[in-house]
Amino acid sequence: MLTLASKLKREDGLKGSRTSAASSDSTRRVSVRDKLLVKEVAELEANLPCTCKVHFPDPNKLHCFQLTVTPDEGYYQGGKFRFETEVPDAYNMVPPKVKCLTRIWHPNITETGEICLSLLREHSIDGTGWAPTRTLKDVVWGLNSLFTDLLNFDDPLNIEAAEHHLRDKEDFRNKVDDYIKRYAR
Repeated sequence: MLTLASKLKREDGLKGSRTSAASSDSTRRVSVRDKLLVKEVAELEANLPCTCKVHFPDPNKLHCFQLTVTPDEGYYQGGKFRFETEVPDAYNMVPPKVKCLTRIWHPNITETGEICLSLLREHSIDGTGWAPTRTLKDVVWGLNSLFTDLLNFDDPLNIEAAEHHLRDKEDFRNKVDDYIKRYAR
């Protein structure tokens, strides 16, 4: 993270000292998204839930990162669930794109990784969708909460998982445990 932050500071310093076309060609404009991400990533890292870890494969690309959620309670306790997050150029006017990379049996996450979390929706009927005032911290805390208080069987994306829970809670728990053993270690 410091790499991009120091790059931004260096480029700000170069604005006043450009003397030739060659020096202006050697620096690249920094997008609004990237400037926001420097601040938001610092805030996120300072306020991560204890069950979450963030990894940036390339510290110069804060718009692509992975999140690992390791729930410490509930059905999903003991599993490690990885999410891939890509922050689009139009951020913060549009939400980040998030996909679950770990196969999971969950009412709000499909087995192919699609996620039902209102704050990831650009437009939401209930008014809880994405807004420019939201941040990456909100996204991470929301994903973490899908394993505890936001676990929603009443408005599922994975209808089969929700119906399974309704039919037989013990068998649902067994299937979740099986998925954790096979895919989430």
